[in-house]
Amino acid sequence: MHVIGFIPARMAATRYPGKPMARILGMPMVEHVYWRSLLAPSIDDAWVCTCDQEIMDHMLSVGGKAVMTSAAHQRASDRMAEAVALVEERTGKQVDLAVLVQGDEPMVEPEMLDVLVRTAREDGSADVYNLIQAIRTEEEFGSPDTVKVVLDRSWNALYLSREAIPSRRKHSGPADRWKQLGLIAFTRQAILDYARLEPTPLEIIESVDVNRLLEHGRRLRMIPTGHVTVAVDHPRDLPTVAALMARDPWVPRYPAPGTAV
Repeated sequence: MHVIGFIPARMAATRYPGKPMARILGMPMVEHVYWRSLLAPSIDDAWVCTCDQEIMDHMLSVGGKAVMTSAAHQRASDRMAEAVALVEERTGKQVDLAVLVQGDEPMVEPEMLDVLVRTAREDGSADVYNLIQAIRTEEEFGSPDTVKVVLDRSWNALYLSREAIPSRRKHSGPADRWKQLGLIAFTRQAILDYARLEPTPLEIIESVDVNRLLEHGRRLRMIPTGHVTVAVDHPRDLPTVAALMARDPWVPRYPAPGTAV
């Protein structure tokens, strides 16, 4: 199985314009995500997919791989679908499993990607797999930057929202509370199908890509992870993430400048 990581990135993000090039420990965030994706043994290669020349030029300048995609895409998954075709054309190899790695996850652990890919390979009950993490604070549960997910008893997604679900107004006792992480594995057919499916009302209302799959009756298998990461949603998150990554064991394993192939 040929497994490729795709990192969608654009400068015009609504909630934090210019976010992919925000620097953490002197390096743009999107570059951190790229190197960390390649450190996962299950990932054969990684490509940044962008509509911005600034991101493209930077990735090529550090020896990374990137492709230019349409500026019309509103969803990271649509951008990745275009990139799959471009990468296949450029490399002459079919992408069997396309792994979306959001560019605002600079603390992604390689092992997280390995678990995601291994489950997608071995499980076979769905075409799309997504990592989730337990929500630990009330602040996170109430934040519109956190995409919450409710599950059925087989760990399939029922619905995803930026609202606090399940309801804390109706139930104050213990309840499982999960957040979606921006690490999603699609079979080749699933990502191509995604791009062909019409955008859906709940996808648009919630601003959550994978609601399109649920509204079209597709199965989305969720995989819990105990790894704790901090995404960058606002400029105020940068100092926290930088402090955590200053002690991170993976940063020293990045290729030395000018040595990447």
